Amino acid sequence: MAIVEVKVPQLSESVAEATLLQWKKKPGDAIAIDEILIEIETDKVVLEVPAPSAGVLTELVVADGGTVTSDQVIAKIDSEGKAGAAAPAAAAPAAAAPAPAAAVATGDNSKAGVAMPAAAKIMADNNLAAGSVAGTGKDGRVTKGDVLGAIEGGAKPAAVAAPVQAPTAPAAKPLPAVAAPAAASLGDRPEQRVPMSRLRARIAERLLQSQSTNAILTTFNEVNMAPVMELRKKFQDSFTKEHGTKLGFMSFFVKAAVHALKKYPVLNASVDGNDIVYHGYFDIGIAVGSPRGLVVPILRNADQMSFADIEKKIAEYGKKAQEGKLGIEEMTGGTFSISNGGTFGSMLSTPIINPPQSAILGVHATKDRAVVENGQIVIRPINYLAMSYDHRIIDGREAVLGLVAMKEALEDPSRLLFDI
Repeated sequence: MAIVEVKVPQLSESVAEATLLQWKKKPGDAIAIDEILIEIETDKVVLEVPAPSAGVLTELVVADGGTVTSDQVIAKIDSEGKAGAAAPAAAAPAAAAPAPAAAVATGDNSKAGVAMPAAAKIMADNNLAAGSVAGTGKDGRVTKGDVLGAIEGGAKPAAVAAPVQAPTAPAAKPLPAVAAPAAASLGDRPEQRVPMSRLRARIAERLLQSQSTNAILTTFNEVNMAPVMELRKKFQDSFTKEHGTKLGFMSFFVKAAVHALKKYPVLNASVDGNDIVYHGYFDIGIAVGSPRGLVVPILRNADQMSFADIEKKIAEYGKKAQEGKLGIEEMTGGTFSISNGGTFGSMLSTPIINPPQSAILGVHATKDRAVVENGQIVIRPINYLAMSYDHRIIDGREAVLGLVAMKEALEDPSRLLFDI
């Protein structure tokens, strides 16, 4: 037997620990080299852990949901083993678990009868024996809903359960009904308590940090998007044919933001103690929604990027965010951010600054609205822009003029060509 250890990848210096999500293999399974075994969640990204060797998975050192650190051993592989050989050994630790014997005996149902954390707590609070609740979750796991349903149905607490008549495996069917305990009073008003993911906890921490350390103020303006829309419509086909990607609106917003940051450098600055750090580069963070929460990947040196470069990079980041494959280096840094709530239909919002940055632009939904031009009421596609800024270093003058510069660049995109 040649044992190969599966270890946690090296985490970044700012990440002390991570959480294992769900093992994709179980002991006794044959695996191929570089096959993904599990995903590890940090407060920034989700990392995939590939198999360092082909062989048979012999042991899971850390179970689903476990907390781990860099280089920690989480599993072991027998590089010379055959599938199924490790199954008996892997079943030994499971013997201590109160799962039904019939569930443990089958490969795909090895987790059948195992209660999820919230479900296990309710079962313990109500003194319900393991195996008394049938699971309907993934792989037969017992969910909170299963437990509440059993309680409402009158599942019997273990302390008063009928004596076992023979030394057989725990019965899979519910025990005789008794008076429902207090938890049944939830009735048709169920609740579910789930721990925050590391990313969500990190988002909460940073937002509170931003609110407590920055003197946040927001300035607003409205933009007539007709010129951008006409330009986009005119060149969309040729742009797509030439660059292999569609011309969206975000590249215009990025270009307009960089244009304004060049004119008012303090909008691109950050606070470090009692110092103001003026950045001579323009790394623009683009807020992207993902199944795990809000992430902000960075467009490095956005001032040097073409419209096509920006559109391709944003599309790449969007895909990675949905797949949970954004790397830590892709979300580290940034001198200014843009949040596009318009994607979800937002009319107006006050975005929160992403520390240690000092300003953020909020973009919203473009809608036809009645406006006055030359004394006449006309219909124009209007977008409300909102820029939140740190009033400790950015005065209202720079903030307002900076947003006006973005407005002017969007209403007359030719300004971007001549940098005026």
